Amino acid sequence: MKMTFRWFGEGNDPISLQDIKQIPGMKGIVTSLHHTTVGEVWKYDEIIAVKNNVEKHGLDLDVIESVNIHEDIKLGVPSRDMYIDNYIKTLEQLSRAGIKTVCYNFMPVFDWTRSDLAKKLQDGSTALSYDEKAVLKMNPVNMFENIAGDKDIPELPGWEVSRLKDKLKPLFEQYSDIDNEKLWKNLEYFLKAVIPAAEKLDVKMAIHPDDPPWNIFGLPRIITGFDNLNRMMKLVDNPYNGITLCTGSLGANPQNDLPAAIRHFGKMGRIHFAHVRNVKHTGERVFHEAPHITSEGSIDIYEVIKAFSDISYAGPIRPDHGRMIWGETGRPGYGLYDRALGSTYLNGLWEGITKTKC
Repeated sequence: MKMTFRWFGEGNDPISLQDIKQIPGMKGIVTSLHHTTVGEVWKYDEIIAVKNNVEKHGLDLDVIESVNIHEDIKLGVPSRDMYIDNYIKTLEQLSRAGIKTVCYNFMPVFDWTRSDLAKKLQDGSTALSYDEKAVLKMNPVNMFENIAGDKDIPELPGWEVSRLKDKLKPLFEQYSDIDNEKLWKNLEYFLKAVIPAAEKLDVKMAIHPDDPPWNIFGLPRIITGFDNLNRMMKLVDNPYNGITLCTGSLGANPQNDLPAAIRHFGKMGRIHFAHVRNVKHTGERVFHEAPHITSEGSIDIYEVIKAFSDISYAGPIRPDHGRMIWGETGRPGYGLYDRALGSTYLNGLWEGITKTKC
């Protein structure tokens, strides 16, 4: 496996590439053009400038996370064809720049959802958390304000105020007649257009599971577990139609068997990217994000890494959301220190498991 780290770009992330390079075993960067408007075609010059900057620091630009999908594609309205065409043109620019893996999701309106961005844990650190009862009491139109409260929170991936401001109410109205099956049809339409193009461009498409993996605010969510991931792959049975195996998103549902999923989809060659993090379940649909180490959460991270080793996974992997520790402030879930600890823990497990096999 190849250890990578999510970075939000020069001037947009308090963490520097030099900081990231100093993490032992760190090889690559996962990023995006965060200033672009969803649906527009990415510019090659901007892509290559980011790539050159990353490589100047001795790291590789391995994955784009994400090329977001315009809501018109998810809604299945006539304008989707224009946005799909733009999406393919962006893939062309990424391929030209030598970037061959794209992580994306098909969650309507919101990206990941939490009820608290800074839940204080017993050790004094803070973490992202989810409580279904608290979420159901929220007005989704004011969702960001509800979870941010009076905290000075930078824009979050999937929660861009510029994208969502004044658009949530009409968006919810548009989604009122989109159920799970209609969303499946719209995903199929997207995949049938994009995957053949991705294959020609040698760009692996890696869909990210929904987070959390169940319907929320009446919005459908369909990439939620083993059976649905299988269904997604069968829509377009092509090795370029793969997944981002995210232990935190899938692991929010204790019924999802993560090691079994890794072995199953890994043997198919469909895991193109991996996010590894731990969550701690404290009730039904109540969890908070925990340190990566197995003993601190509800996911056996040792068994997760062992499964990746069993399939000889050689692709990019990153420590996912971390806590805020040691007085650090910044983008919730995306501080430096806890994710650096997570990456060294994951690398340590990998080394121990692989050397024991030898």
